[in-house]
Amino acid sequence: MKYIDLEFNNKTILITGGAGFIGSNLVSYFQKNYPDSHIVVFDCFRSEEKFSNGNLKSFGHFENLLKFKGDVICGNINNINDLHLLNNYKFDYIFHQAAISDTRVNDQEVVIQTNVNSFHYFLETAKKNKATLIYASSASTYGNLPSPQKIGKEAPDNPYGFSKLMMDQMAYRYMKNYPNMKIIGLRYFNVYGHNEFLKDKTSSMIIQLGLQILSGENPKLFINSDKYLRDFVYIDDVIQANIKACNSKQNGVFNVGSGNPRSFEDIVKILQKLLNTNLKVDYFTNPYKNYQIHTQADLTETKKYLDFIPKNTLEDGIKDYISEIKYIYKKQNND
Repeated sequence: MKYIDLEFNNKTILITGGAGFIGSNLVSYFQKNYPDSHIVVFDCFRSEEKFSNGNLKSFGHFENLLKFKGDVICGNINNINDLHLLNNYKFDYIFHQAAISDTRVNDQEVVIQTNVNSFHYFLETAKKNKATLIYASSASTYGNLPSPQKIGKEAPDNPYGFSKLMMDQMAYRYMKNYPNMKIIGLRYFNVYGHNEFLKDKTSSMIIQLGLQILSGENPKLFINSDKYLRDFVYIDDVIQANIKACNSKQNGVFNVGSGNPRSFEDIVKILQKLLNTNLKVDYFTNPYKNYQIHTQADLTETKKYLDFIPKNTLEDGIKDYISEIKYIYKKQNND
């Protein structure tokens, strides 16, 4: 499905973090709809290194790119020599998805260095190439502020959210100083869908609960999960937002969500209905501080300036996703 009338064929498109969840879905979108586009993926790919919280340091995986026909550059956005490899290209569009996206990483130095310092390079590259720059911001910038979350009211409570807010501030300065540049930041809410499994422990609750249920385990939720409401947005709608951002009526930072918060209890009910199960839910105490209790994207400006209309309810998204969850479960248990 082509979301806008812009022609991407014969354009050179950089997707950082292109072997990751959202990045690889962007790759698939362009390959399917614009086979003559020249796509360059820049990703550090995963190593066995882990943060102190036990999660992997990088999630990019070659399996997300098995059908990729463009250029792959293995590089780290912290390494200027790696970044200089991109100087061989003249980009028309830059989709900057690469980042440390684990909200539970408390090493402030590495998060801010990785996410903020490197962003200057991509802003400068976009300026030099006269390229459209679309980059990933995050709803973590809002912390635990009351819903609905609106641009301009932020209170991050972890290093990741702070790093994304600093990126937004840098972007706003470039928008002001270079008004001819096209720069759009997208604040993703809780994204789920195809290709997220390889995010390991940081994948969405939809797939984690789905795999629990398929294994016959009682789904596990925090106590009072019926009161934890999140704005879950399906990957197809996130791709829609990225593509429509290229044709935005004005620069800015915009929320990307469904606009309709749902509970974790809802996820379990939808999954159990689709999987024809009736397992008992096991509840346990939420161990996390600064846990977002309620998120809801205010989409007023996103709809106005990006013409973004989320197409998928939580029921729609999980129904479309369920066959992949079943496939992953089967693959895991056949290996």
